Amino acid sequence: MKEITFKAFAITNEIDLNKIAIHAGIPKKFTWEQPLVLKGSILKSIFNQNVVESQMVLVFSFGSIVFINFTHSYEIRRFLKFIHDFEPDIDWKNLYKYTDDYSLHIKENENILLTDEFVIVPNYEIFYPELISTVLAKSVALEKTEEQLGKIHDKLETMIDRLEKGNLRIGNKELARTTAKIVRHEYNTLAYIMILDKPDITWTSSTAGEFYDKMVEFFELNDRYKILKSKTEILYNIMDGFSTISHSIRGLFVEWIIVILILFEIILTLLGIAGLLP
Repeated sequence: MKEITFKAFAITNEIDLNKIAIHAGIPKKFTWEQPLVLKGSILKSIFNQNVVESQMVLVFSFGSIVFINFTHSYEIRRFLKFIHDFEPDIDWKNLYKYTDDYSLHIKENENILLTDEFVIVPNYEIFYPELISTVLAKSVALEKTEEQLGKIHDKLETMIDRLEKGNLRIGNKELARTTAKIVRHEYNTLAYIMILDKPDITWTSSTAGEFYDKMVEFFELNDRYKILKSKTEILYNIMDGFSTISHSIRGLFVEWIIVILILFEIILTLLGIAGLLP
């Protein structure tokens, strides 16, 4: 068997698999952890041309797509345009920004060997394409989210610079927008990409489970997840600090207003006693 090639893309934050499934005539209702696997006659109808039997496309709910045994870029772009009809929020400018290429090699009498570009296995198992695709899909989705986290850090750094220059006023809207970005980031990674969840086949096949665990460890998905979670907690702590400063400033402003009003009332009273007011 010749090598099996994989090309993964992270194109958006969420894809509604059930919309695509209905369009493709697939009666099954998909949950978050299940990829939509398209092949054979379904791909033929999408491309309006014959496809190779070994070609497949796996679409993941967290915004990643993996193409198996696709060698022509125009086919990939045609499929992404097809997805765009269901998910108009796809960022076409950064379409090829978060991507990864990988391949599966079958060599008898060889132990499983993982590298940055390919994996070697002694014999083919039907679950290999889905497991490799799942790891690649999560990896590119994490890459996309890691960059989004960097942009949030840049925003907070700007706010910190303002504090260092003595500009202590931070608006509620600005705080709310930044907090919303952090919450969205946490939802997209910790909840939606589901790094800690495993494909169903890994629970019924020990061979599949061991292979998936090796792939996850090699791509450092769990470590990257922990780092993102730690950075997210730091962001929340920073935002709590900003919120405390902002509320303290507003509280201090209100206290000064009250003091000024009291002084103004005392002055009016004294002027009245002195007969200086009518």
